[in-house]
Amino acid sequence: MNDYRAPLHDIRFNLEELAGLAEIRKSARFQDATPDVVNSVLEEAGRLAAEVLAPLNRIGDRTGNRVVDRAVVPPEGFKSAYQAFVDGGWPALPFAPERGGQGLPETVSCAVNEIWQSANMAFALCPMLTEGTVVALEQHASEVIKDRFLAKLISGEWTGTMNLTEPQAGSDLAAVKTRAEPRGDHYLLFGQKIFITWGDHDFTDNILHMVLARLPDAPPGVKGISLFLVPKFLLNPDGTRGTRNDVFPVSVEHKLGIHGSPTCVMSYGDNGGATGFLVGEPHNGLALMFTMMNHARIAVGIQGLSISERAYQKARSYARERVQGQIAGDMGRVTIIHHADVRRMLMLMKSGIEAMRALCYVTTASLDLGHHAANAAIRTHHLDRFSLLTPVVKGWCSELAQELTYLGVQVHGGMGFIEETGAAQHYRDARILTIYEGTTGIQANDLIGRKLLRDDGKAMAELVIDMRTDALAAGKSTDTDLQTMATRLSTAVTALEQAVDWLLTHGKQDAGAPGSAAVNMVMLVGTVCGGWLLTRAALTARSRLDAGVPDQDYLSAKIKTARFFAEHFLPRAQAQSQAICAGPGAIMALTETQF
Repeated sequence: MNDYRAPLHDIRFNLEELAGLAEIRKSARFQDATPDVVNSVLEEAGRLAAEVLAPLNRIGDRTGNRVVDRAVVPPEGFKSAYQAFVDGGWPALPFAPERGGQGLPETVSCAVNEIWQSANMAFALCPMLTEGTVVALEQHASEVIKDRFLAKLISGEWTGTMNLTEPQAGSDLAAVKTRAEPRGDHYLLFGQKIFITWGDHDFTDNILHMVLARLPDAPPGVKGISLFLVPKFLLNPDGTRGTRNDVFPVSVEHKLGIHGSPTCVMSYGDNGGATGFLVGEPHNGLALMFTMMNHARIAVGIQGLSISERAYQKARSYARERVQGQIAGDMGRVTIIHHADVRRMLMLMKSGIEAMRALCYVTTASLDLGHHAANAAIRTHHLDRFSLLTPVVKGWCSELAQELTYLGVQVHGGMGFIEETGAAQHYRDARILTIYEGTTGIQANDLIGRKLLRDDGKAMAELVIDMRTDALAAGKSTDTDLQTMATRLSTAVTALEQAVDWLLTHGKQDAGAPGSAAVNMVMLVGTVCGGWLLTRAALTARSRLDAGVPDQDYLSAKIKTARFFAEHFLPRAQAQSQAICAGPGAIMALTETQF
């Protein structure tokens, strides 16, 4: 069953008008990313998603994975779907042509990844982690490792995984016990890792595991962790696949959602040691792994957007078809989309999704410009902006996805609680997003400690200036919708400034202040950024309407949706700001026994 179509109209609008793809194209690296090329890429991605990946989503949910003879057996159809994915050249999309990549901007890859994750999030986790493996190896591996392993990762002939967590060490990686013993030009690894997404499968003839482990002389804590590349199969001198390495899946977890994706318990070294190769310097593995983790955090934020879009499309279709009740002044029974409360829920979903899409794309555009803009000052500005917004993309989008997929079930009423309808799967699948790749609390602590307090709010102040500029432009418009947005956005930005000022005043003096403010700050920044970017979108839409550009219906809806967000989401900013400024007193007031 397929109930998904890529929202290409809004994707294109966000790429061109908000993310500024035209500016990104000015880089010599991305001159080939013309509108025609990008449009063709999006069309083909949408076709593969609708025809191949989306129909497998329910199959993966119902079938799940199992381990047979120390190998994972994925759901039926996934292997052939992966081959179609590779045959289309999709894994190579954002990587350098010098190593077999297609050289398209990360921002375009972001849009394409949204499509994959909406169509089949469980499936799309596999190439998502492979992409992160490539990014980490490109930045930190030796040339020998790059030459031996990168090309087949980029082509999709091999896949990659991330191995951090152990039974006794969840987010506290200082407790990692997996050990690595030197053996000439390689190491032997011994230990167990848990929660390893796509740790095993039969899609490809090799899987490369990125593993955190300790050397014999490692100092205690996170400063004693090193990073190793451990292939499922070792390579012969000519680069062909050789003998099986000593790494195997022990079991797969029985989970609330993403059943189509195997979450493996992996064992290293049960039969003499798993051969691995050191990546980067010894004892610096966690810092190197953060390259992969930060890539994954943006990707998980995109998943929040994607699963919400999938839930919205299902809810919208149901609301258009389900006949129930009457409305005042109408003699007959109506479809439920005519009822005000159903409209409210659908508008919360639609406006929230469009705000998330804008934030994900604009943040990723800063990554492209931060690395490839011609001017050094512009590069610095965008890298700072990307760093600031990365925990917001992950934290806010994943948290908002909980609300929006919940609403997807609610629109269905009692039928939403029935698994055969399909709405519940999206709600279940979304639940992991606030947990893996760092919980919302971890993202929030990153925003507070490493971003706001470390630079005394400088990057945030620059963001506020951009918000104020667009609010002022909207306020000068003769369009009453834009005027309303300007008023609401200005109020929300003031609430944000008050919260940041409170944090900068108390954050370094009161040990409890940063932690008490952290999650509310992520939600506050995400909410205000969403309102800001939708106001920018509405300004562009108004300009296009005034110029008589086609797509009048879409542009008009864009403005109405932005106004709804301003009126129904942005008021949350004041409450979030007030909670921050209340400080840690009530949070820490109870004794342990009073809970």
